[in-house]
Amino acid sequence: MVSLGLLLIPSAHAWEADRTYKFTLLHTNDHHGRFWNNDRDEYGLAAQKTLIDQIRYDVQAHGGAVLILSGGDINTGVPESDLQDAEPDFRGMNLIGYDAMAVGNHEFDHPLAVIRQQQKWAKFPFLSANIYDKTRGERLFQPWQLFNRMGLKIAVLGLTTDDTAKIGNPEYLKEIEFRPPAAEAKAAIDVLRQQEKPDVIVAVTHMGHYDNGQHGSNAPGDVEMARALPPGYLDVIVGGHSQDPVCMAAENQKQHDYVPGSPCIPDRQNGTWIVQAHEWGKYVGRADFSFRNGKLTLEHYALLPVNLKHPVHNADGSDSWVNYGEPIAKNGAMMKLLTPFQKRGERQLLVRVGEVSGRLEGDRSKVRFEQTNLAQLILRGMMARTRADFAVISGGGVRDSIESGPISYKDVLKVQPFGNTVVYVPLRGSEVKAYLDVVANKEADSGAYPQFAAIGLRADGRAVSEVKINGQPLQPEKIYRMATLSFNATGGDGYPRLDQRPGYVNTGFIDAEVLKDYIEQHSPLRAADYAPPGDVSLPTMPLAPVPANAR
Repeated sequence: MVSLGLLLIPSAHAWEADRTYKFTLLHTNDHHGRFWNNDRDEYGLAAQKTLIDQIRYDVQAHGGAVLILSGGDINTGVPESDLQDAEPDFRGMNLIGYDAMAVGNHEFDHPLAVIRQQQKWAKFPFLSANIYDKTRGERLFQPWQLFNRMGLKIAVLGLTTDDTAKIGNPEYLKEIEFRPPAAEAKAAIDVLRQQEKPDVIVAVTHMGHYDNGQHGSNAPGDVEMARALPPGYLDVIVGGHSQDPVCMAAENQKQHDYVPGSPCIPDRQNGTWIVQAHEWGKYVGRADFSFRNGKLTLEHYALLPVNLKHPVHNADGSDSWVNYGEPIAKNGAMMKLLTPFQKRGERQLLVRVGEVSGRLEGDRSKVRFEQTNLAQLILRGMMARTRADFAVISGGGVRDSIESGPISYKDVLKVQPFGNTVVYVPLRGSEVKAYLDVVANKEADSGAYPQFAAIGLRADGRAVSEVKINGQPLQPEKIYRMATLSFNATGGDGYPRLDQRPGYVNTGFIDAEVLKDYIEQHSPLRAADYAPPGDVSLPTMPLAPVPANAR
């Protein structure tokens, strides 16, 4: 049992002296379209509902109440969801009984009109205190929501990473401002304490958890915000974005290779608990709190795996997948709700487009740290469509791997789910050099980390040298055609803007369609044929790979 310590609560608060209040905070984050279970029957909203219902009934039987929060990024990741604007996901969350969610950066993979439609589907508020309309200077979303749990007044404040301005689709963000979350949190909490006088203040955030506040090229996250606020100003942060199981091995150091079902100690910074439940609904985080005489105590915390499995090697040489814990049955009402959405999506997606021998690597722990064969395949497809001399994209745009065997349209859309268009632009050799000086020195372990095709270079953290295009030294006065994606060309991931340059052409071809066509034309593929040539040398990686899947 760990106590947050005595909080200075004004006498106007409604809690009763010497009464113990109990509530349980349940949380998920970075759902990314996983309303349905995967091929190994892991996670999915049907099993999640069964688990949460069991917890709710148990908590209520022991005199407590439940609050269910999401750290955001409901959108983007699974084609069945993407093609339906995440309608099944929001309707499934309604059935579970979510109370609120943070607005994530991937909510802005859609225009604001789609987000407004999603808000109509959802029966819970989208919260963010730091997203503003540039013209009117007004917040675009509800900043907080108040909840009563067994007579205890709980305020939930939403916050969104200001990196969204950099990593979101620039086309949809022209009139939107993302203000620094920590400053907005302080101002909002001041208002809450003065006007609403909540007993407990929770921030549901989409900002990321970075060990000891070392956020690298990412915007500051939950740790940095907790440290920036006065001690005890914020009781709990329910996070998302970095897609980690936040289980601490030591002070300011997360436990690497967390084993599902094992004990989990959340982070604590400046009197604030920080929790995060990895991604995709793989876990439901459970934090059991008691509140007595102004003192909030975390009684117990756990990450509860949702049918996660591990391989077991059998005597006959085969492998079986075995649950880490007791199997969780799927809720019948949820299956009835979601099955029509799943079937509708499958009909569009299970069309075979080709095949590959060998794995095409697109995992986050690779594409943000090194050149990969799947990125090469994507880039070659873009070059073929545009007749470009070379191509560049940011690694954060590659969202999944393709396994050896048949390739379906679904596989392609999982790799490139954002619907960006392929563009090209003519650049003089000297301009290519200036562009690469910026792009080639983007930090590893960020979505901005570059993937190149038909380029050789050496980068030193400030500039590039020994630049070659198609094996030939870069000529300063020669005109080269470069292909990239509309996301990067309009400044996404902090890349230099190209869309206002003379000769810039947006082809209108969707990235996934270009990849699909290239696979169809070149199948059967050999993964070995797309191995990076090894002529790109980037700065030494300062951080260790983190196996997560969010830009």
